[in-house]
Amino acid sequence: MIVWVNGAFGSGKTTLVDELRPRWPEALVLDPEMVGYVLREIVEVPTGDFQDLRLWRRQVADLAVGLVEEYDRPVLVPMTLVTPMYVGEIFGALNDAGINVHHFFLKVPREVLEERIDGRSFTPDDPEQDERVRRWCKGRIAACMAAADALPSDTVFLDGELTPQELVDQVLARVQAGRTSGA
Repeated sequence: MIVWVNGAFGSGKTTLVDELRPRWPEALVLDPEMVGYVLREIVEVPTGDFQDLRLWRRQVADLAVGLVEEYDRPVLVPMTLVTPMYVGEIFGALNDAGINVHHFFLKVPREVLEERIDGRSFTPDDPEQDERVRRWCKGRIAACMAAADALPSDTVFLDGELTPQELVDQVLARVQAGRTSGA
């Protein structure tokens, strides 16, 4: 099974997965950004967004499938994924492989997202790059928020302003309910 934690930049995806780990120690964590960073070292990313690379989407899906098949453990994936075609491509590949995907989306008001992004340091040794990353993240908030309406119908929307522990409780309850119902 895969638990995909989605939401805008600053919504708390990584924090939620970090909080899930101690409560679900057998779960593996796949950070698709790492796949993007590797690809950036190998090929040019003309748009600046590695999600636009078909190879990134294919590699993320293949790696997720491989982790589930090889290790027979749940996989936690904290990643913003809101372009409908890309969601369909990746989730379709996971579905085709027979893997159950629990898709969660953290909803957070714009002003809270901006505050969280402003409070983060992405590249502490490079203030100019840090600011570019902040602008990039903030520039995608509207698209991320708007995409919530186009996500798969089984997406579970969570209040991203709840505490991480409250969110963990909700995710684990949903996943457990899915296990007992055969989903």
